[in-house]
Amino acid sequence: MSDTRADVSQRTVDEDRATSGAPLDAETARAFAAEVQDHAGSAPDGDGRHVGTSVRRYGGDDRVTGSQRFVADLAFTDVAQVSLVTLPVAVADLHAVDTAAARAMPGVLAVVTAADLPQPVPRFGVSHQDRPVLADGEVIYHGEPVAAVVAETLEQAEAAARAVRVDFTEKPGAFDLDQALAPDAPLVRRPELRPDDDPHRESNVLETALYEWGEVEQAAAQAHVVVEDTYTFPMVTHFPIEPGGTVVVPTDGGGLEVHSPVQHPYLLQRSIAQVMGLPLAQVRVFAPDPGGGFGGKQMPKLEPLIAFLALRTGRPCRLVLSLEQTFQMMRRAACRVRARTGFDRDGALVFHDLECDYLIGAYADVAPRVMTKGSYVGAGPYRIPHARTASRAVMSNTTPSTAFRGFGCPQVAWATESQLDAGARELGLDALAIRRRNLVQEGEPFFRGPYAAHADGRWHESLEKAAELIGWDRPLPPGRGRGIAVAIKPGATSGLSQSLVRLLADGSAIAYAGTSDMGQGARTLWQQIVADELGTDLDKVHVVSGDTGVVPFDLQTSASRSTVFMGNAVLEACRDIRRRILALYAESTEIDAEELSERPGELVTPDGVLPLRDAAHVALGALGGEFVGQGTARMRGRKGHPLGGDAAFYEFNCTAIEVEVDHETGELLLHKHVSVSDVGTELNPAQVVSQDEGASIMGLGHSQMEQLLLDEHGVIRNLGALDYRIPTFKDVPLELVTHGIENHDGPGPYGSKGISEGALLCTAGALGAAVSEAIGWVVRDLPLTPERVWTALQEKAATADP
Repeated sequence: MSDTRADVSQRTVDEDRATSGAPLDAETARAFAAEVQDHAGSAPDGDGRHVGTSVRRYGGDDRVTGSQRFVADLAFTDVAQVSLVTLPVAVADLHAVDTAAARAMPGVLAVVTAADLPQPVPRFGVSHQDRPVLADGEVIYHGEPVAAVVAETLEQAEAAARAVRVDFTEKPGAFDLDQALAPDAPLVRRPELRPDDDPHRESNVLETALYEWGEVEQAAAQAHVVVEDTYTFPMVTHFPIEPGGTVVVPTDGGGLEVHSPVQHPYLLQRSIAQVMGLPLAQVRVFAPDPGGGFGGKQMPKLEPLIAFLALRTGRPCRLVLSLEQTFQMMRRAACRVRARTGFDRDGALVFHDLECDYLIGAYADVAPRVMTKGSYVGAGPYRIPHARTASRAVMSNTTPSTAFRGFGCPQVAWATESQLDAGARELGLDALAIRRRNLVQEGEPFFRGPYAAHADGRWHESLEKAAELIGWDRPLPPGRGRGIAVAIKPGATSGLSQSLVRLLADGSAIAYAGTSDMGQGARTLWQQIVADELGTDLDKVHVVSGDTGVVPFDLQTSASRSTVFMGNAVLEACRDIRRRILALYAESTEIDAEELSERPGELVTPDGVLPLRDAAHVALGALGGEFVGQGTARMRGRKGHPLGGDAAFYEFNCTAIEVEVDHETGELLLHKHVSVSDVGTELNPAQVVSQDEGASIMGLGHSQMEQLLLDEHGVIRNLGALDYRIPTFKDVPLELVTHGIENHDGPGPYGSKGISEGALLCTAGALGAAVSEAIGWVVRDLPLTPERVWTALQEKAATADP
């Protein structure tokens, strides 16, 4: 084929046309098109498409062979190393920081404290501008940097950091919800740092949210059964394989180049520009593909500090955190939920009343948003005539919490799903039956009021499929229990993604998309879409991302939004190219554009179907060149909406688990774990499976073993991989089954939805119900460690004793 195209081109294009840029004449162009059609045979049909097939992950070989270069692997000329100075306590007043000895040590370039920064010390943040670049007069969580040392080598920087002397007085702190909400609680944030009109400035409550419809108290009086309990969800850390790190390079023009495995490069660019007082054009962010993020690498943390150090020293400055330090930079919010739920005689929900307290940590980060969004769907995907969810984001002297896969929803779903099971037990109903009774149908509202939210999928299909796959009606062997649970999470409520796609003269293509590929396989999806839409080979599509100086704007990589938002932007860019090819082909061949049409990979002409890349070749003529398409996916918010806008889609999942409990040790053996998600359309089935499996196992982590433990000073006791347990191959279910329900009803390309978080939303509910059935006792606190399950067994035995 390529030889044929070359021969035809040489035969038909004369020198004058080539130098003048004139198109092929119509007769020649049409002759060329006919010749191409003769050689092309039938145009590829749907069977040849890449979307919908399990294409191997773009860059996957580099990840599994270890050849992928993370930030810590990058080499920089004349780079200086940074080490942080922290205290062995969580809360303290700082009286003085003596840096004299450290400054005199070999290789030290600078020792910086808050006093060396612009005054007042700059603060930054997404929802609240509350986090200082360095601790300013006080430390309010374990691991907060007091000073930073810059030296020629890491060893010199660490030695000098140890030589810094800090005069401080430890203060009492608020490390859990009871301490933080006590009337005499020490205040995490000084009132003078909060707005005068802040109604909560004399407390540790940062923000509140209230969602309600109907008349809960009146309904409570009419319910046949009312169950009331309290549930707790622990602090857990993200545990990405790649720890945090940043390298900042000052440029000759006074700007900065920031290298960071951040999920939101453009947000980091904006934050650095604001803190440093630079125009956006002077801050360029390079974001290599992160080695896992799970929400923890969304918001700036230490990057502004490293930017100051780079400008102060005039040297590239590099900070790579240890895993232990990464634990001190990010975590999921703990939560306590007091729940009261009423049912009628048939198990129909009458009312649901929740009070949710999220323990968010020392600085706001994005935690208020986590609280509001998680609480919004707190009542679950159910038909409830009366509901109230009152939530608070409560500050504490702990690691600032941030976004984490599930974004506040797993915490409340644990309570709501457990309440469904409690009601079922009271009524003598089956756990599956009570969910069949109350789960909304497609199009039915589950959140009521002026900003009602409706089911955007056939969610009962997921419930029934999970019940089938777990064998719900199969008799249980002795000692085992089985649980089933459902949950939802709102997708993004606004957003903007822009993409450029270039179709080059040889039929290869380059897609520019700002999505950070942190393992979810975003690059692969863009490759698949471009290959199908432009009719090029998969391996001829190159994806560029992670550079704000080259790639168009993308708001964020989070909320499972990228498939929908950036996917649509890439798709639109490809379709823009198809339209441009059609228009130029019509001009080149003098065929009326009305006689032409385009479709994925093809141009339809009066003489037949032409592969798009050949049509592009005809259209471009002798000068060659390329087509450039631009695509934008924009979703505006909705004024007055409690979330700022309607969700673009909802992630819905049903999880069912069968577990065996060792009554001597409290250990759990998961025989089967089923996860069924409403996916719209699976663009890459292998990637959907991997996302569901990963989320399922991550959900088992917070359900079964993960928790951050503090001592009386607020110091984290289990920093690092040895003392903080996450699931290993020894802990995963003997059989893990995932399934996607495809109804092609999503807002993304080809009817897809976001899917990366669903499988962990209700893991705790399913596992908790299974354990309760196996031991005949209900546990309402996570994680379900062997110790906690064993203790429950002893409580049960004590209750049974005469």
